[in-house]
Amino acid sequence: MSKTLSYQLGSLTIALLLVAILITLAGGSPAQVIVNVAVGAFGTPDRIARVIATLVPLLLCTSGLLFTFTAGLYNLGIEGQITSGAIAATAIMRLTQDSLPPAIVMILAILVGGLGGVLWGILAGVLNVYGRVNEIFAGLGLNFVADGLALYLVFGPWKKEGVASMSGTEPFPDSLSLPTIANTDASPIALLIAIAAVILTLITLRGTYFGLQLRAVGQNLRASYVLGIPSIRQLLSAFAICGGFAGIAGALQVLTVYHRLIPSISSNLGFLSLLIAMLIGMNGWLIFPVALFFSALNVGSLQLPLALNLESSLSGVIQGMLVLFILLGRGFSETNLLTKWRDRVFK
Repeated sequence: MSKTLSYQLGSLTIALLLVAILITLAGGSPAQVIVNVAVGAFGTPDRIARVIATLVPLLLCTSGLLFTFTAGLYNLGIEGQITSGAIAATAIMRLTQDSLPPAIVMILAILVGGLGGVLWGILAGVLNVYGRVNEIFAGLGLNFVADGLALYLVFGPWKKEGVASMSGTEPFPDSLSLPTIANTDASPIALLIAIAAVILTLITLRGTYFGLQLRAVGQNLRASYVLGIPSIRQLLSAFAICGGFAGIAGALQVLTVYHRLIPSISSNLGFLSLLIAMLIGMNGWLIFPVALFFSALNVGSLQLPLALNLESSLSGVIQGMLVLFILLGRGFSETNLLTKWRDRVFK
């Protein structure tokens, strides 16, 4: 077994042990928590559908984040890009729902939602490249702007007739919802779109010249520029692609889950996708299984207050600790490799 793998497995073991200790201190049983989370995620068809519905935006956003991570960027503006996509999709649906066939309206909503995310992503990129604003701060600031815009629309121009409510805008008719499985939130079309995004990401990052250039930019921006790689274009492209995938996720939230615009339509799934992207690193083939695990944990944890009198926020603690310790293990393994290389060169 390689030392890198040993570090990773050791870190995972420590994380699981600490999670077990934490659950015990909270008055629960680790075994019971595992069983109840599994039942909460897969115990009924409705819960499985909820896992699938949550999986779709996680797959889309994580796929997009791999582009920015490959370029050496931490796109914390992913939440705002989801929201901007949802706003754009809602706008085009409101404009066309009475004049175009439902199928055309939904296709337009997905495309325009993606465009809304692209524009929000490029705005973060422009602030980073030309405004010298770190992408983390630019993204967080734009998240607040997108959330504020959604609140303004929900309580202002797009408010429900007679009264504004946190429940969102007036729901769209059933004809403007993507087909779902047995009247649940799980849409096969949305899932296929998300899987297509994962496949496209894997092919682009590993099998194209664009992906090679993006990796070069992420490894050393100055060196890639000197070698003739259009670094600024690559950085802005990474932001645009990530924003586009997030915008499509926002549009699908409108079309399949909420059927309207609500203030918190991103549901923090963008930040959860950041954890997944950090966890898998450049191993794009892990997107689907890790995203499925996080989706099941996110949905199944809702069972904990009912069955074990434990807070459902425990799932966030588990997710955070897993990511933290695996990143630590990866860092220790890379430090060990670097030390070996240095000793070999300078001995």
